[in-house]
Amino acid sequence: MYFSTMEYVLVVVGKTDDSQLALLMDRYRQRLQHYGRFSIDIIPGLKNRKNLREDLQKNEEGQRILKIIKSHDYVVLLDEKGKQYDSLGFADWVEKKQHIGIKRCVFVVGGPYGFSEEIYQRAQEKIALSKMTFSHQMVRLFFVEQLYRAHTIIHNEPYHHQ
Repeated sequence: MYFSTMEYVLVVVGKTDDSQLALLMDRYRQRLQHYGRFSIDIIPGLKNRKNLREDLQKNEEGQRILKIIKSHDYVVLLDEKGKQYDSLGFADWVEKKQHIGIKRCVFVVGGPYGFSEEIYQRAQEKIALSKMTFSHQMVRLFFVEQLYRAHTIIHNEPYHHQ
């Protein structure tokens, strides 16, 4: 079995509050361990966020995200304005990132209002999972499943069907 030297990290704001979604995410997280290191870093949600202006909330979440990101990380924002891929295209993207020697690829799901300007400036790329808007909880599951799917495509395993 091929084991990637690239580490994948998914950074999310706030814990998953739906136990069924958490179980599904954990299933794909475990499956991804066969292909390389994958982890989910959860930034605690802001207290009293309903009382915070949108810009203050984005800035505070941004500061917390930046504390997790290392200087050598390749940062990809999961952002509705990002580039869209189909599953085969995303698998190709993942494989190319592995071949150019990225050690740690950090994917970030922002809070309900998106990202601070500082986070946009730190990121190397933005990827959109769809033109549709999904809850931040659902984006986590969809992304983890797509990352798993990408690895099965790369390894010609029978998970993905054309």
